Amino acid sequence: MACKFNLFGLCDGVIDFRKPNRTRTRKHWGCSVLAVSKYENSGSKGSLQHSERFSKCALNGVESSARVNTSLNFEDSEICHLRRLIRNGQLEESSKFLEYMTNKGNIPDVIACTSLIRGFCKIGRPKNATRIMGILEESRAVIDVTCYNVLISSYCKLGNTEEALRILDHMSVAPNATTYDAILCCLCDRGKLKQAMQVLDRQMQSKCYPDIVTFTVLIDATCKESGVGQAMKLFNEMRRKGCKPDVIAYNVLIKGICNEGRLDEAIRFLNKLPSYGCQPDVISHNIVLRSLCSRGRWMDAMKLLANMLRKGCFPSVVTFNILINFLCQKGLLGKALNVLEMMPKHGHTPNSRSYNPLIQGFCNEKGIDRAIEYLEIMVSRGCYPDIVTYNILLTALCKDGKTDDAVEILRQLCSKGCSPSLVTYNTVIDGLLKVGKIECAVELFEEMSRIGLKPDIITYNIIIDGLLKMGKAKLAVELLEEMCSKVLKPDPITCTSVVGGLSREGKVHEAIKFFHYMKRFGIRPNVFIYNSIMMGLCKAQQTSRAIDFLVDMVAKGCKPTEATYSVLVEGIINEGLADEASKLLNELHTRGLVKKSLVEKVRVEM
Repeated sequence: MACKFNLFGLCDGVIDFRKPNRTRTRKHWGCSVLAVSKYENSGSKGSLQHSERFSKCALNGVESSARVNTSLNFEDSEICHLRRLIRNGQLEESSKFLEYMTNKGNIPDVIACTSLIRGFCKIGRPKNATRIMGILEESRAVIDVTCYNVLISSYCKLGNTEEALRILDHMSVAPNATTYDAILCCLCDRGKLKQAMQVLDRQMQSKCYPDIVTFTVLIDATCKESGVGQAMKLFNEMRRKGCKPDVIAYNVLIKGICNEGRLDEAIRFLNKLPSYGCQPDVISHNIVLRSLCSRGRWMDAMKLLANMLRKGCFPSVVTFNILINFLCQKGLLGKALNVLEMMPKHGHTPNSRSYNPLIQGFCNEKGIDRAIEYLEIMVSRGCYPDIVTYNILLTALCKDGKTDDAVEILRQLCSKGCSPSLVTYNTVIDGLLKVGKIECAVELFEEMSRIGLKPDIITYNIIIDGLLKMGKAKLAVELLEEMCSKVLKPDPITCTSVVGGLSREGKVHEAIKFFHYMKRFGIRPNVFIYNSIMMGLCKAQQTSRAIDFLVDMVAKGCKPTEATYSVLVEGIINEGLADEASKLLNELHTRGLVKKSLVEKVRVEM
């Protein structure tokens, strides 16, 4: 629903700040602020059932047959027609025809039904497949475990673990390792480790043990949620069940140890792998190398690299990229260039992830020309920039105010085979607004929709904030209404920009209306929003109302800042009560709510 400003009114039960507090006199404003600051400073089992499955009524009252379907019970011509529909991909027609045949009291053809289940699952419609499975189950047909696995796997791909588990509970045959694997991997991917461990216990009790791939997924999920200690227990259990860990499983543990910050232990564990019957690979070393670099342990990273080469484990492109990225972050662009130039000697060609940190580094050092020069070198060597490369350059150009160059590069992206992303447009629009080029920014904003890019909340926040800072409140409000009509809820950034922009333009009453309206989105006003409204009210010589907002602010648990009190002091001064303001300021300083520098600054201005 579009949010119209003419609807921004006060809801029932909300304090009406528009009514002046007639019990508070101008001389008692300072006492009111102090009073508030004092308060603030204290401060069921059986055959598979589904909601969409045919009911008995739908099957014309035909009871389930006790006969096992080992032969074709439909008319041959009807079966052939059904199978032909399925082969032609006419799944809906097949389903309806199967229903027609079942309603005649015939036992369904297992082969055709199985194909239909696979067909629906393949296109991501497991609910339809579940209806077919229900028909098979009611006919007492012998259903292969593979058919159940296809259905469970389809639900898991959609992230519907509840339905997958329900089917597992009602299978008419014993599940196998593949059945459990699909469910366990899905549960781990969705962060449901507790449920995954319950399913694992059930699997182990049935003497159907997971393979190394599933165990590795479980170990990885355990590392992330419960730590390496718990993961190691599962790892040892895996070994006891006769499942030999491979290098991928060991790499998961190494990564878990590194993520816990125990890098020395990770290095020792890496060096011990051969004694466990597993040779570490380049990925094993890269995990530790990346962690060492992220912690700034360059010398240890170099020792690890030397040890890696000595053992005959040769670096990959990723290895070099880790080193380049670290050196660029430290501003050591010269050394990073040396590492990049070493790559061909080791049989590797640098990719865009090798060049991007260097280009970012040059941009950070205000060397946009050097960055463009290296971009040309990159292309001359057969490595084409990706959208990340261009986004780095566009950000740098916009920061330097070279928005015309940024727009020109944006226009050329498609011809270079690189489609611009939301980030690309957001970057350039933000840059244009900062230099006052509103028309061009709005033009790019409208262009996004034409090329199929849907503006997100970040896009709207950028353009609404930019327009408000340029004094274009009317256009900003129109975009706000457009955003709401597209079911994009304003976030705290949106609300802070709107309230601040309207208050700066002297439209404090509109700002207050929006202040109340934003509560409908579940957004709590922050200190910046309160300060903006108080500033607008004080400028309009409505300091008493500003103090009302201070009261509301503290009551809602939003802590005032020095800027809050500064705004109110200036408001009292503007009302012609300099002495009252001076006393208030001194008392606020005594209570430690404002700094001495603010007291001195205000005295000079008074």
